[in-house]
Amino acid sequence: MPGGRLNQQERHQIASGLADGLAYAEIARRLDRPTSTITREVLRNGGPTAYRADLAHRATERRAHRRRQATPRGPQVPPQAHGRDAEAVREYEEAFTTLLMQQGLPKMMSRVLTCLYTTDAGSLTASELVQRLQVSPASISKAVTFLQSQGLIRRERDERRRERYVADDDVFYQGMVAAARSHAQLAETARQGVSILGPDTPAAARLENIARFVDFVGERMMRAAEQARDILSTTPETTSGGTATSRSDGG
Repeated sequence: MPGGRLNQQERHQIASGLADGLAYAEIARRLDRPTSTITREVLRNGGPTAYRADLAHRATERRAHRRRQATPRGPQVPPQAHGRDAEAVREYEEAFTTLLMQQGLPKMMSRVLTCLYTTDAGSLTASELVQRLQVSPASISKAVTFLQSQGLIRRERDERRRERYVADDDVFYQGMVAAARSHAQLAETARQGVSILGPDTPAAARLENIARFVDFVGERMMRAAEQARDILSTTPETTSGGTATSRSDGG
């Protein structure tokens, strides 16, 4: 596959493919590029509905210029563990952050959450987040307070009594539970309208259909979340060689 950065012509082909409703994998195949390259390119430049080739190309040139002109701030970033490509990791983190932002999470909160998701340690202190993201302690404090209030992270103390922030492994289960509860509230409210508007009216029939639909979806969403947590829940186990493996909680 060709190496190097995407050129402007390739970006126009990506935009054309998105307009035609093509999947990332199909666009990547036509450009003879990895699917991950196309995914990162689109997510970091507005997403599939807002991607613009010329804007994306200019944004990439600006980022490259800033990296060339930037002076190092603080300690140098340590080499990537496990032989990872530092540039690929950075681009992936940008793409993940962009995706979280598209789902409604503010930028700084998205950056912090991405850091926690992608660190091997599984947790970071406030000072480590400041160093990695090159932002003020106040920005980190505000972000972690918000993320904790949403149940996305939790605080804990390490052996040195330092406060660490952890991305909760159960966060997606909790999110599904919250969504199921929201569906249940919607169904209840819709059924209240049935009695108020009259059971034999078109409006009441519409509300009853809404209630039945969200009941159906919410019930299966909750059941799937419970099953997924039971089946996929794992705990880390370290081999004699120091390699992390996983085993079922019941194993």
